[in-house]
Amino acid sequence: MTNEVPHPYSITVEPLKKPEGHFGWALKKHGKLIERSDRSFLSEAKAFENALKAIEREQTGFGSR
Repeated sequence: MTNEVPHPYSITVEPLKKPEGHFGWALKKHGKLIERSDRSFLSEAKAFENALKAIEREQTGFGSR
């Protein structure tokens, strides 16, 4: 899996206030928020990796009704 974020998506990984030392992500498409992580991650890399999986789900429609 590559760390390239496909156009038109963008990923923002930020530290969480609680629990301290954990990270969360936000996924945007054309600058509009489409999904946010509902769990915390121990590292920025793990959060980014999970956000890339969310893009993959978004593109394939996996899990949609």
